[in-house]
Amino acid sequence: MLGPRIMVALLLSAALLSGSPRQESLVYVGNSGPGLGKNIVFLAGDEEYRSEEGLPQLARILAFRHGFRCTVLFSQAKDGTIDPEVQDNQPGMEALDSADLCVLQLRFRRWPDSQMKRFDDYVRRGKPLVALRTSTHAFDFTGGPYERYGWRSTTWPGGFGRAILGETWVSHWGAHGKQATRGIPVGNHPVLNGVGAMFGPSDVYEAHPPADAKVLVRGQVLEGMSPTSPPSTARKTPSRGTEQAVNDPMMPVVWVREVEQGLGLRTWALTCTMGAAQDLLDEHLRRLLINSAYYALGLEVPAHADVSFVGEYAPSPFGFGGFKKGVRPSNLAWP
Repeated sequence: MLGPRIMVALLLSAALLSGSPRQESLVYVGNSGPGLGKNIVFLAGDEEYRSEEGLPQLARILAFRHGFRCTVLFSQAKDGTIDPEVQDNQPGMEALDSADLCVLQLRFRRWPDSQMKRFDDYVRRGKPLVALRTSTHAFDFTGGPYERYGWRSTTWPGGFGRAILGETWVSHWGAHGKQATRGIPVGNHPVLNGVGAMFGPSDVYEAHPPADAKVLVRGQVLEGMSPTSPPSTARKTPSRGTEQAVNDPMMPVVWVREVEQGLGLRTWALTCTMGAAQDLLDEHLRRLLINSAYYALGLEVPAHADVSFVGEYAPSPFGFGGFKKGVRPSNLAWP
């Protein structure tokens, strides 16, 4: 019998019944803390920034430090192994039917209608979202019933990213792989409780969220890839406007907004364009993301949330083709 702290859920499909390899999701179950009774679903599916490593660690922290029930769903190959380069298979999406919060890190996904419907239903219910890094361009549909979610959509100009989160893919504002990010909190918000300046080796994205968004963190482009690197003095022309210094003004890297869904439903979303697995080595970024789960679920945000790692965390560098092959969700079970 599975213990109360961890459960690996086996999602059996018709293909499985015919003898095909199983498709798995991963479930971490906390047994104490303010999160008891709340379900969080994580969607890991990007080819570059190692969401398949970063999101399970965030899920462990939320489960075993704070009491939430956390389900992690992965892009998977037909043999059941985790493969972020598979853009059209995210098994276990029925977990969203009972989710209180969805945390996503997706890039150019093209899920089948049966899987996409679960996500669309979740969004239509006005449930909250926490979206990391490439989720501004989460989907790449060019037709079909979910075309509007595609980042190149004209039905929703800019797709899910711009319509719901507040921005789609624009450009690398910092030099990719050469200029890291220093995140600088601005203003007052419970999500920023206990959060100071943060560092991540991923670069600043160009982003222009709408006027209804509240910016919580701005990204200072650094001259190098070290936390001690000085701010860049480069100049650049954004997609909108004229040439400017890259750090004057600094681009938003974390913002929140609410979007009207009709029938009185409003979707609360936090978008963070940091989020590579290596970025999560920074305590302040982890705390911001843990705080966002509390706030999204209407819980009192801790003054200084415990964000210590659960188990070893040595994330792989970001880059295409760098995922660990042959890993199954069950290999990530804890303890």
